[in-house]
Amino acid sequence: MGNASGPGSRKIPAVLLGIALTLAVPSWAQQNLVTVPAGTSLLVRMIDSVDSSKNAVGSRFAASLETNLQVGGVVLAPAGTKVYGRLAQAKQAGRMAGKSELQLELTEIVVNGTAYPIFSSDYQVSGKSSGGRSAKRVLGGAGLGAAIGGIAGNAGKGAAIGAVVGTTAAVVQKGEKVSVPSETLLEFRLQQAASLPARS
Repeated sequence: MGNASGPGSRKIPAVLLGIALTLAVPSWAQQNLVTVPAGTSLLVRMIDSVDSSKNAVGSRFAASLETNLQVGGVVLAPAGTKVYGRLAQAKQAGRMAGKSELQLELTEIVVNGTAYPIFSSDYQVSGKSSGGRSAKRVLGGAGLGAAIGGIAGNAGKGAAIGAVVGTTAAVVQKGEKVSVPSETLLEFRLQQAASLPARS
């Protein structure tokens, strides 16, 4: 009996392999993606609160974009888009010495119901046992307004917004703990370029 294998029979495994590779690629990777460059500013409003005395490292938190995320004048994610992050570091101050610290970072942005990975700069806040505190990338008052105006392309209008918003972005320190309350406005920047789908 002759060998039943031949050029026709070899096509079947090749077709199956192609189907398998297509299924293995995430659906978002098959879309028309736009690159958001590293360094792009993301101004977000916290939905969840984060507390150095309650939240463990790795805890997930939710926030939303305060301004549109756009590239070249094209909006990829409008204000209100959900973003997620994690508590990268948490340190509780001792009774006699040391200071409480929080370090937050963004990890995902949800566009059209799909989560896309992002890698942001860290937001750090630390409280001092003496009662002082230091915070990076927390915005309030005119500084916040200027940031909103800069992202939206109207710095003058942003300054006016800041006068109205006041010190909405406040980091709270009580005794030996620090917390970032819900509704706090924070600014992050992309550490790496991100790929998001073009809006139809």
